[in-house]
Amino acid sequence: MIRHRFNILQILFLYCLFFLCSKNDSARAEVIALTTDTFNDKVQEKDTAWFVKFCVPWCKHCKNLGTLWEDLGKEMEGEDEIEIGEVDCGSNKPVCTKVDIHSYPTFKLFYNGEEVVKYQGARNVESLKTFALEETEKAATKSQLDNDSEL
Repeated sequence: MIRHRFNILQILFLYCLFFLCSKNDSARAEVIALTTDTFNDKVQEKDTAWFVKFCVPWCKHCKNLGTLWEDLGKEMEGEDEIEIGEVDCGSNKPVCTKVDIHSYPTFKLFYNGEEVVKYQGARNVESLKTFALEETEKAATKSQLDNDSEL
């Protein structure tokens, strides 16, 4: 019976170790998968920018991005007002139709629920990060000016 307990403890230990190790792999965790059910609520978060990649699993150009989007998510980890998201247009067609996606991959920045701009620059982490930071600052400033003029 003691041996049996020891085996259970070993299994529990390994399970906990696996769980903790998988939690520390944060590269993927920084990109939030958006779906038809969650997209509107997420991108409408007040004073928050969402930089979103729209793609489909079969797209050669999407596959060629490799870990670019996950790397960007990890790089943007400390930016509280900017979230990195992705939408699989294959399984979330209503979202992609609503935001006028016709080619893959497409990258768009949203602020307070409004589409701000479509990204068309270089496909590297530094360019994407710079774009997201600059466009978010512009959108936040515009939003603040709009709010001030309403008062």
